Amino acid sequence: MTMHETMIQQWLDNQLRHETNLRRKEMLHKGLGHATQTFLKEIWLPAIGNLDDLHAEWEVRDLHYRCRYLDLAYRPLSSKGCVEIHGFRSHARDIEAWRFKDLCMKQALLTLDDWLFLPIAYLSIREEPELCRQLTLAFVGKCASTPIAEEIGWAGAEAMRYARHLVRPFRCEELAAHLQMSPRQTRRILERLVAKRLLAVPEGQQRYRTYHLTRVVT
Repeated sequence: MTMHETMIQQWLDNQLRHETNLRRKEMLHKGLGHATQTFLKEIWLPAIGNLDDLHAEWEVRDLHYRCRYLDLAYRPLSSKGCVEIHGFRSHARDIEAWRFKDLCMKQALLTLDDWLFLPIAYLSIREEPELCRQLTLAFVGKCASTPIAEEIGWAGAEAMRYARHLVRPFRCEELAAHLQMSPRQTRRILERLVAKRLLAVPEGQQRYRTYHLTRVVT
């Protein structure tokens, strides 16, 4: 068993130990699906490094008070994030029309209730893992952005939003143009974010030439 597989098993065992909802406990006992396990091993853990605030088969009620189960719910503080892994046979032509309609309604109702969704196709995990990791980092950053906004001010919060949406390393001059601030002012903002470990500079760069999200934004 690899290190990531051990972490996932311990995380799942811990949820089973503390779960009192019989229906969710039964679902957890069945174990994670192959696509969800692959996402955790190859995308989430390499990008984020831990499984904190992540919950499998999370139960929630939608705006119609119907009970729904989410593949993976990410709940830091009061945030409501959901990762849904879409396999070959889970959507479109491979499922019955009523089921597809219900899946769309589920996402619509939960989105209206302020849930943030990150849908990931299993094929993307296999073919574009690095892009999936970047999207996952941006998702985690967006979920965790509310508590840090007061700490870093509007410009710092906007810099973090910019980094999450860009999903690639960026230069000080690019952010300066976005913020409509001087490169000197922007550099100071970036240096504060690096000091707080919210942004990082790629290894081997002696000067702060480009910046990217750290492995985990909290």
